[in-house]
Amino acid sequence: MTMKSYFAARRVRLWAKGQTFARPSFINDDDLKAMLKGSNLQKIKSSSWMKPRFYKLLEDCRTVWYDSQKFLKSARTQIFSIDDIQELRPGHQSEGMQKFAMEIPAARCFTIVFKGRKKNLDLIASDAKEAKHWIDGLNKLKKRDSKMNKRERLDQWFQIYLQKADVNKDNKMTLDEVKQFLRMMNIEVDDTYAKELFAKCDKSMDGAIHGKEIEEFYELVTEREEISTIFEAYCDKNRLLAVDKLTEFLRKEQRENVNQQYAAQLIQKYELNEEARSDSIMTKDGFMCYLMSPAADIFNQDHNKVHHDMSKPLNQYYISSSHNTYLTKDQLEGPSSVEAYISALNKGCRCVELDCWDGRDGEPVIYHGYTLTSKILFKDVIQAVKQYAFKTSPYPVILSLENHCSIEQQVAMAQHMKSILGDMLLTKTIDGKVPANFPSPQQLMGKILVKGKRLNRLEAAQEADSNDEVSDEDEAAEQDSANEQKEVKKSGKIKLAKELSDMVIYCKSVHFNGFEDAVENQVFYEMSSFVENKFNKLVQETAKPFIELNTRQLSRIYPAGLRTDSSNYNPIDMWNAGCQIVALNFQTPGQEMDVNQGKFLDNGFAGYNLKPKFLREKSGFDPKNIQKGSWLSKKKLHVMVISAQQLPKSNRMKLKSVVDPLVVVEVFGVGEDSDLKETEHVSNNGFSPMWNTTFQFDINIPELTLVRFVVQDYDMSSKNDFIGQFTLPFTSLKLGYRHIHLLSESGDPLPSASLFVHIMIE
Repeated sequence: MTMKSYFAARRVRLWAKGQTFARPSFINDDDLKAMLKGSNLQKIKSSSWMKPRFYKLLEDCRTVWYDSQKFLKSARTQIFSIDDIQELRPGHQSEGMQKFAMEIPAARCFTIVFKGRKKNLDLIASDAKEAKHWIDGLNKLKKRDSKMNKRERLDQWFQIYLQKADVNKDNKMTLDEVKQFLRMMNIEVDDTYAKELFAKCDKSMDGAIHGKEIEEFYELVTEREEISTIFEAYCDKNRLLAVDKLTEFLRKEQRENVNQQYAAQLIQKYELNEEARSDSIMTKDGFMCYLMSPAADIFNQDHNKVHHDMSKPLNQYYISSSHNTYLTKDQLEGPSSVEAYISALNKGCRCVELDCWDGRDGEPVIYHGYTLTSKILFKDVIQAVKQYAFKTSPYPVILSLENHCSIEQQVAMAQHMKSILGDMLLTKTIDGKVPANFPSPQQLMGKILVKGKRLNRLEAAQEADSNDEVSDEDEAAEQDSANEQKEVKKSGKIKLAKELSDMVIYCKSVHFNGFEDAVENQVFYEMSSFVENKFNKLVQETAKPFIELNTRQLSRIYPAGLRTDSSNYNPIDMWNAGCQIVALNFQTPGQEMDVNQGKFLDNGFAGYNLKPKFLREKSGFDPKNIQKGSWLSKKKLHVMVISAQQLPKSNRMKLKSVVDPLVVVEVFGVGEDSDLKETEHVSNNGFSPMWNTTFQFDINIPELTLVRFVVQDYDMSSKNDFIGQFTLPFTSLKLGYRHIHLLSESGDPLPSASLFVHIMIE
């Protein structure tokens, strides 16, 4: 039986015949037809800025092009990819639409929300039918893309660049076009290699490769030598992999305790050659598909769903938490936006912060006080919370209130939360009785909790009949900024409305007067907030008192006020001390947010991770002084960085540049476990660089350890540029040959980029 490349036969041949791979299944779709034809749409940015733009879906069905006089000099700014789109929102479902287009019929309006920090695109169609074409059409393309496996993406990516490199559109490739194509794909080759590659494929010797020669070119360029070596160690003389041999590979190399039935299921799922599939054998193409699939991902797919016990008290969980959630940039002049709350909630954040101040017309606003950051309405934020709170996770959301409002506007805040959130808002204990312990995330599913000041304890809820003063705590009293301290009354008291006070049930904010005072005088639902500097001071010698505090109560850590650029601290030390609400600036990408996203990748991205047992109870554990105990489980982690695939150019690179990639492997955990190692860089190859470099890491406490893989573009004279990363808990690592599907700086998937590694744990 002859096993040709399924992909080359299916798609690359189409290009060689002058066809496109993306369109056949959509050729009769009215939405796609309308988008391919193009539309005149109004782009709106303000009440006075509404300008016509011609938008058109390109033939690859992957790219949208638009015509704008402003950008005629730069072709790159005239397009966006389907991969760039986060979601489509019909009608007036964005800040821009609600501010500037409410008079225009909702059926004509739609918003394209992009991944990362790119601004929303608010568009108005000439009629409802045209708007629907774009909304439905883009959603169909997004859905199609989400179903593609990595090998299909490679094939698609390859053909897109073939089309771009074919300057005269004759479906042939000259030597110059081949060199241009390789450069587009992030490979820089010398003339000798390019000529050799071209000569291998130009069987007709007519100075161009075409037809079946393109298929051979495809196979030569996409050949994965490292995969071939692994495959050939198990396949038979006909280069086919039988069920028993695949089972042997899975058990021996991947360290998976599986049987032949499981191996047969993999063949049915990932083998694309029908004849091979019917005979229950796997070709090299099928083997490649398997290795790039979730089944061979480095992240344990069993952890991609909720698998922690969610019935424990709330304080026994790490909670994904945001600081200054309303900001999209810095803390001095940056814009505030409702979209920032939506973005954080979509990333699994379960605790968001609302800095509340008096606004005009009796409407409280949210912004960073005593700065030039813009203001947004409190009620708009609550509306967004209602809509997006439980799209990513069903577990409770905590609204952390920084209350600087007058009594009147505090009452307005309470009214908005009640009227907008309705039954979602938790306004009494679970059973209506005074509790002895926290409820669990399971019991609080679908509920929104308020964290803030309270006039009294739950035990004395009937005693307070009117507004009163409470001691001021929270961030305004802790900030380094003298201006913010002016807000605090000389008496150290602030006025609190009973209506707002009564909404605080399980998260009552109190001032921290020392660990002994907390033991003697605080009840379990009273919690304190600690600026990062204060936390570091308190755990300088030992973290035991903090750990014991967190076995009884919740604690919240937040960035220092001097971080005016919205930078972040590393959350590892806080988690190691059992702190539950470790708040980060979600709007600021970087290592710290990567670690946070990697931490909460586990447990189905629920935003709640059960802490290790030795942090849930008094155990004697101290991350500052590691001693013998149940937490010690010494391991040796062996990481072989083998290769990378289809790395994108870094944002700062010129179009004609090619990356010089290197890989950094970082381990985060207790002090003894933290480590970093990096490969040498590979010159001028972002398409298929190879390292074959092995590292070893000593791990003492696996339950507190995360591993981060970072790809950088080497720069001899300045800091290396970021290309992609992936972070995951040590306990979620899969063994054997694994692909790591890289994420962008903003934490979104890079569609085709991956690392190929081998993982072994002793």
